[in-house]
Amino acid sequence: MPRFAARRWTTAAKTVALIPIRLHIATNSHSVLRLSVAAKSKHRSGCPVSVSLEIFGDRWSLLLVRDMMIRGFRTFKDFQNSGEGIATNILANRLRRLLAAGLIRAEAEKTDGRRINYRLTQKGIELAPALLELLIWGARHENTGVPCAAIGPLAKHREELLAEVRRRWQQRDSRPLQAKSGQWLWP
Repeated sequence: MPRFAARRWTTAAKTVALIPIRLHIATNSHSVLRLSVAAKSKHRSGCPVSVSLEIFGDRWSLLLVRDMMIRGFRTFKDFQNSGEGIATNILANRLRRLLAAGLIRAEAEKTDGRRINYRLTQKGIELAPALLELLIWGARHENTGVPCAAIGPLAKHREELLAEVRRRWQQRDSRPLQAKSGQWLWP
């Protein structure tokens, strides 16, 4: 396959190198779709919070990480049907950004090479404590519809829940910790 040259995209604020990534989409014609992903660029500041928010601070990226970590989602279709209402173009863009940042990786399914499964990397799974704290904080301080009785055990057993998230990640166990209904399937 031919190599694609990197291009540059310039805004008033910064210049970003676009690195082409080829994603093989198996169709009847066996076409190849060429996608561009923004490479690491200069950060706005050296503040770790600012840098982190540049990587995954938008609404959708953390929800995708949550879905992989807690709900056991793996495919584009799983994310699309999550009930959050994400548009397909935004979903594709956020998956590319998470791939480029090294938070997830894409793997062809063993039984059907046309199907792509997304999986958190070590870097991605290390977001588990922050994501759990966001979940607990949001349920305690905002009207989310999640009863406090459901959040109490999560807050009380933080370390056990995080250990279970890590165990499932290490063993490639995609069983969800939370059902689509919102009911926790753990412990």
